[in-house]
Amino acid sequence: MAISANRLELLQIADAVAREKVIDRQIVLAAMEDAIQKAARSRYGSETEVRAEINPRTGEIALSRLLQVVEQVENPAVEITLAEAQHRNPGARVGDFIAETLPPFDFGRISAQSAKQVIVQKVRDAERDRQFEEFKDRIGEIINGQVKRVEYGNVIVDLGRAEAIVRRDELIPRETFRVGDRIRAYLYDVRREPRGPQIFLSRTHPQFMAKLFGQEVPEIYDSIVEIKAVARDPGSRAKIAVISRDSSIDPVGACVGMRGSRVQAVVGELQGEKIDIIPWSADEATFIVNALQPAEVVKVVLDEDSERIEVVVPDEQLSLAIGRRGQNVRLASQLTGWDIDILTEAEESERRQKEFNERSELFMAALDVDEVVGQLLASEGFRTIEELAFVDLGEISAIEGFDEGTAQEIQTRAVEHLERIEQENEARRVELGVADELREIEGVTTAMMVALGENDVKNVEDFAGCATDDLIGYVEGRGPEAVRHAGFLDGFEISRAEAEAMIMEARVKAGWIEPPAPPEEEVAQDDSAQVDAAEGEAPEGAAAEGAVAIDGEAAGDRTV
Repeated sequence: MAISANRLELLQIADAVAREKVIDRQIVLAAMEDAIQKAARSRYGSETEVRAEINPRTGEIALSRLLQVVEQVENPAVEITLAEAQHRNPGARVGDFIAETLPPFDFGRISAQSAKQVIVQKVRDAERDRQFEEFKDRIGEIINGQVKRVEYGNVIVDLGRAEAIVRRDELIPRETFRVGDRIRAYLYDVRREPRGPQIFLSRTHPQFMAKLFGQEVPEIYDSIVEIKAVARDPGSRAKIAVISRDSSIDPVGACVGMRGSRVQAVVGELQGEKIDIIPWSADEATFIVNALQPAEVVKVVLDEDSERIEVVVPDEQLSLAIGRRGQNVRLASQLTGWDIDILTEAEESERRQKEFNERSELFMAALDVDEVVGQLLASEGFRTIEELAFVDLGEISAIEGFDEGTAQEIQTRAVEHLERIEQENEARRVELGVADELREIEGVTTAMMVALGENDVKNVEDFAGCATDDLIGYVEGRGPEAVRHAGFLDGFEISRAEAEAMIMEARVKAGWIEPPAPPEEEVAQDDSAQVDAAEGEAPEGAAAEGAVAIDGEAAGDRTV
């Protein structure tokens, strides 16, 4: 190939490559220009700054080299004197560059091969960039393709302009594909890698089923029915929660279709996977009851702090609620995001009776009362000695068979018991060597200090080094396989937010972090109060507080 090659043929080649690789024609021409520049440098010297331009309309090639204007030339290949430069361009100055036209030349075999490699590499890079840009915006869509080959269980899919991979663990169990088969899958990731963009497809992703319903159910496509949550055990069973924005349309019926035609189309694509379609509810308890279908639920008890829920079912419904190998409760847990504990009515009754007996025995031992009194207190809903000690006296005297004197005696004994426990805890704290400074942290009691000391947390520095999970424990795993790890303060009913606040306060006291700045509004109010005070006009809140102090009135008796 020579510089004087057929110009029309050069443009035709660029157009053909651009169409075949689906890239911009200008990118191909730029690759050709780079190839010509590389070949020219091998001819005129690698240090020479060569420029090649191809006219996109005529195909004419213009070669030139850049020479820097200097006072004294040391390398004629890249430099030119100021006098000679001004002869060509009167406005030239030292440091400018002058373009010098180079004559055409013939490519040698080695130069032609190098030029070919440059063009191929540039075109390949442009093609990879085009593939990445095309598919990165299609994440979350269902892609159709043809199986190109199967490697070690992974399916390579031909998408026409690119290749994608369905890894073995992203295939539905027991399904097989052969070369030439058509395949539909969910595009969940596109990564830019040196060997080209890697496109990852999945047939087990929960959103694959959601997108299939979107294709089969017009109400979902039109956003009248919305899919709120999906949980799958690929190839076996799935649960999908739906809600309708139009009260006249039943979301479950819309997804099932006439005689089940719509859901059967999805089941067929998923190799017979059974699908439970569930109405979604904003009320967590109702939603969880729906998610456990077809099992019937008698009662639910929610623990919002730990996002756990206890579900009571009839004895004969236990196996149905749990499902084969725990499948039903596991999918319900994934769908709702709650950890679900299932109990039968007999187990729940036995547990309640056990708790009742434990509370009765607690009251009998702590208050030195007989069994009847202990059971009466437990049956009225009292759970701890603290409740008896600080509750309004009228609530105790209102119990059938109790008079005011009996209520007063019970409350007195409760207070004495708490004082005795406090003394024992204080002695134990001193014995363990727990610093008194821990008491300054808001919410920390003497009993907590004993529990911390038994776990080798004995001062503010030790407490500041704790994590939230160290204090309140944590759950590892989900569903039936979940394992509960105890914390230092188990049994004190401390929420995660309260534990985090304690730790942050300890870190401030230890000097690890700066105390949080007060909100700007509060600072502004404080400044305003100081200004008013300086001017002799107390703000309303201050005046109220002053009035309380002077008049001796209780704060609760005055409206500010």
